[in-house]
Amino acid sequence: MDWLLLFKAAVMGVVEGLTEFLPVSSTGHLILTAALLGWRGETVKVFEVVIQTGAILAIVGLYWQRLIGTVRGLPREREAQRFTVNVALGFFPAALAGFWLIGPIKALLFNAWVVAAGFIVGGLIMLWVEAWHARQRAPRVADVDALTWRDALGVGLIQCAALVPGVSRSGATIIGGMALGLSRRVATEFSFFLAIPMLFGAAAYDLVKHRALLSSADVPVFVVGLVVSFVSAWVSVKWLLRYVASHSFVPFAWYRIAFGGLILVSGMLGWVDWSP
Repeated sequence: MDWLLLFKAAVMGVVEGLTEFLPVSSTGHLILTAALLGWRGETVKVFEVVIQTGAILAIVGLYWQRLIGTVRGLPREREAQRFTVNVALGFFPAALAGFWLIGPIKALLFNAWVVAAGFIVGGLIMLWVEAWHARQRAPRVADVDALTWRDALGVGLIQCAALVPGVSRSGATIIGGMALGLSRRVATEFSFFLAIPMLFGAAAYDLVKHRALLSSADVPVFVVGLVVSFVSAWVSVKWLLRYVASHSFVPFAWYRIAFGGLILVSGMLGWVDWSP
């Protein structure tokens, strides 16, 4: 057994779990981490899909009562039906755009300059939205069950921006939701719920597409990465929910700007291969 490879898998799992649901873009962090670990090749891309699944399972585990209650209530409960419609409306725009555009996006936009721009511009928008949000007396939507179909569709359309590398799916949906009048907590929770179909769908697509790269020899590495990703995502999400109760996303905005600068440096000096 290659213990060094298992260590690398654990480190990648930690990075994925900690960054997937924070507004900082997990993709950029995983690419940089893999480069620092000296882990390259097509198998790494499949591995990243697998550990992403671990992070999604953490959301399912944290909200399992809400999810089961929604499924049971669908035939007769108006609240469950509205919640399901809202998640679907938030999911489909980015899912359709991703299905049709993922090829051109990877070919044209996946480079250090675009990734860095996604981080930096996303950070600047985050600062602007937080400044605007602080001037409002009270958010228009203070409960996730109070979301209208227009709110959900609006967040879903904004989520399409996350197809640009470096933008961050969670960052786009959380900050976009706040810009539409959602409270910080509601925007964060709705982002979590949208992640379930969005990331499961993307993971399933990538696993089918790269199934020829999978082998039984990779199972221990994938299991370690998935389990570590699950645990670190669980910790990250619980921390984030406590954090948004009394803090803004301004520190994340400055972090994004600084990390974007690091990506620019890595691209100019050739430290990291940012190609898809």
